[in-house]
Amino acid sequence: MSASLRNASLRQLAFLAAGFVTLVCVALLTLSSLREWGLRHEALKSAEVDLANVAQSLVQHADDSFELADSLLIGLVHRLETDGIGPGAVQRLKDDIDLRKGTMGRVRALFVYDAAGRWLATTEPVNPALFNNSDREYFQQHRASPDKGLLIGSPIRSRSGGQWVITASRRFDHPDGSFAGVVLATIDASYFSSFYRRFDLGSTGTVTLLDKSGIILARSVDNESSVGRDVSSTPLIQDMDARRPAGLYYFRSPFDQTLRLSYYRLSHRFPLLILATEAKDEVLAPWRQEAMVRMALVLGLVTLIAGTGIYLVRQLLKGQRIAAVLAANEADFRLLAEESSDMVMRIGLDERIIYVSPSCIRLLGWSAAQLRGTHALAGVNAEDLPHVRQTVRALKQGEVEETRLVYRTRQREGGEIWLETALRATRDPETGKVNGVVAISRDMTAQKDLEQKLATLAIKDGLTGVANRRHFDDTLQQEWRRAGRDGTPVSLLMMDVDNFKKFNDQYGHQAGDSCLRTVAKAIAAEARRPGDLAARYGGEEFVLLLPNTDEVGCALVAERIRQSLETLNLAHALNPPTKRVTLSIGGATSWPNAETHGNHPSLIAAADRALYVAKHEGRDRFVMSGQVVAWRGAESA
Repeated sequence: MSASLRNASLRQLAFLAAGFVTLVCVALLTLSSLREWGLRHEALKSAEVDLANVAQSLVQHADDSFELADSLLIGLVHRLETDGIGPGAVQRLKDDIDLRKGTMGRVRALFVYDAAGRWLATTEPVNPALFNNSDREYFQQHRASPDKGLLIGSPIRSRSGGQWVITASRRFDHPDGSFAGVVLATIDASYFSSFYRRFDLGSTGTVTLLDKSGIILARSVDNESSVGRDVSSTPLIQDMDARRPAGLYYFRSPFDQTLRLSYYRLSHRFPLLILATEAKDEVLAPWRQEAMVRMALVLGLVTLIAGTGIYLVRQLLKGQRIAAVLAANEADFRLLAEESSDMVMRIGLDERIIYVSPSCIRLLGWSAAQLRGTHALAGVNAEDLPHVRQTVRALKQGEVEETRLVYRTRQREGGEIWLETALRATRDPETGKVNGVVAISRDMTAQKDLEQKLATLAIKDGLTGVANRRHFDDTLQQEWRRAGRDGTPVSLLMMDVDNFKKFNDQYGHQAGDSCLRTVAKAIAAEARRPGDLAARYGGEEFVLLLPNTDEVGCALVAERIRQSLETLNLAHALNPPTKRVTLSIGGATSWPNAETHGNHPSLIAAADRALYVAKHEGRDRFVMSGQVVAWRGAESA
């Protein structure tokens, strides 16, 4: 008993000593880490403020540049619309443009084109008769749109000089308002690039001017290869409408794959965006160098304290390790004893089976001798294998101690069963490192089969086998939202078996049920695409949901359903004049959008009204909502 008390005292003393040493080391490391984290945050904050100031200045510079170009264009438009483009007026315009050459500042050149794209005048030293700009995108936009506002176009190669230029243009009209031509001002992309290089953003810092759609207009580095590049797929451009006009943005550059700290700012006057960036690593480089020196000193102190503590408690920890061995063995054997009715496996770090309980023959069909030494994951279903393998890897690496999985695995007879497996990592008592995994498995096949049957019953109509009303309502809501996002139509057919009560009275309810199953099968046959859904709406009423289908397609499907019933020729003596089973069909088509979000009941109501008209007009016919009768049965026509 005294030995037991001594061992207990030694263990307690070891725990206290280890705890004290650990607490001191952790406290030193924590305080040092918090201080370094604060200094790191200050370094980033300082860079963020600098980038914000640069972006603000450069947006103002871009605004001033295009405002200067626009003022020149406005003057030309006013003169052209006042004087016209007669020979005399054009000559005076040329003389006036020549006088402007030395006063345009950052604007490189001015151009005037007539309605056919011919050059009427330019500040460039070229023969205007040699060129035609009717193929340029900005010219075609002005010709197609009566808007006379300023248009900042995508960068293009100048026909007169061959360099990249950014275009700013306006349309001018004849006195009757018809299109007369375009006036154009160009600014060299290299002008902005050279200007941006004046700002010191480090060796890898960049400034980029883009239009709001994501086309690069100018860049401080690699300007010639970057201008005109489309970066609209980046998160910054895609989410721009939801972002503030200015803000911080961390991203990985599509040019050099470098993680960058950036600040973006939108122009309030033009569809322009300035993005000023610095490489995050370069911003943090000075802090990182100083932090390494400081942390080296702290780690040296921590190592000294930890080494002293380890020496003092080393002998005491031997007793603790012995106790850990006994506890681990006891836990393993208790686990095997408590779960002996299930299959128990011990798996090594190489994922091979070290031990498996005899119950494996009942679950898998293989004996323990046949499974021992084989790979534990060999029979796992290919779809479930990645998740199972990831979980086992996490256990082996000590990331988790225990977990539970449900997956499919192969039986000896060739079929598959569902297993629920509890997994627990085991550790070496000497080193404390993970040395394997214990798995306890039970058969979950019956429960999974029941879950699948219940799921099927929840969405299927018990009589006809098509979807039920609840499943139809859920699917309609989903397809309505999808159509609203994609800008596609949604069509709906509502169908009612004509004089079905009389059919039941004449032939009996069993024959009525058979009739409904036959009609449902004919309707379901027209649900040919994955998104189409046939459903029983209630009683003898059915619906067919047709996503991405317009009015014409809706009518074609309805006609095929009618022809199917005509071919089946089901007798219905009390349904004159055809004396066979027929349908009244109402159709409706809608184009959902943001304003009609969640308003899919209007589609049902429209189809229902069309169905009512079809029945009122004599049944056995199809009526499209908002239209005249599209077709009626041949025998009742």
